[in-house]
Amino acid sequence: MSAFRRPVFFRNIRFASFAAPRRPRHPMLRIVLGVVGVGLLLALLFLGLFVGVAMLAAGMLWRLWSQRGKPITRSARAGSIDGTYRVVGKAQLPLAR
Repeated sequence: MSAFRRPVFFRNIRFASFAAPRRPRHPMLRIVLGVVGVGLLLALLFLGLFVGVAMLAAGMLWRLWSQRGKPITRSARAGSIDGTYRVVGKAQLPLAR
């Protein structure tokens, strides 16, 4: 006998049917609730996408606003890295004996 079938776990019989999710038996009601569920899912997806795009746009505007008035620095040779270097010769293995 399972531990969950004991009467200890069914003390509140009034709420047992409320807590158990059951699909409606009427086929038209099933279809309507399915369409409502899919519509709710699409609405939440659209809302989340809209909020995400709005947050990205607000962040970009904030960054542009904070850089307002600062000069844009450009290097003398754009796209190149300045530095010192040395040529390393080809590695040679020691003579094997």
